[in-house]
Amino acid sequence: MKQWLRSIDPSVLSMAGIRMVSALIELSAALLMLVFNDVKKALAVNAALAVVGPTMMIVTMAIGLLSLADELSFSRLGFVALGVALILFAIYK
Repeated sequence: MKQWLRSIDPSVLSMAGIRMVSALIELSAALLMLVFNDVKKALAVNAALAVVGPTMMIVTMAIGLLSLADELSFSRLGFVALGVALILFAIYK
């Protein structure tokens, strides 16, 4: 098991860890909705998730882009940044 963990790229391990934390937050929110059993409270929990999801995506993308920055040209990094910006624009508009 230790050999396997050593062979994983630290950036990939960080990105996967953040996604696991995000999944735990989502699962906890779903359980809270069931426990509260109230539509208003469920909407409040869902509103909090609307902040968590994009934040996790931005952090994960930032880690990935920082690890690839030396391998990609500026134009390709620009396209990736434009794609992320369009995703965020679509989420918030």
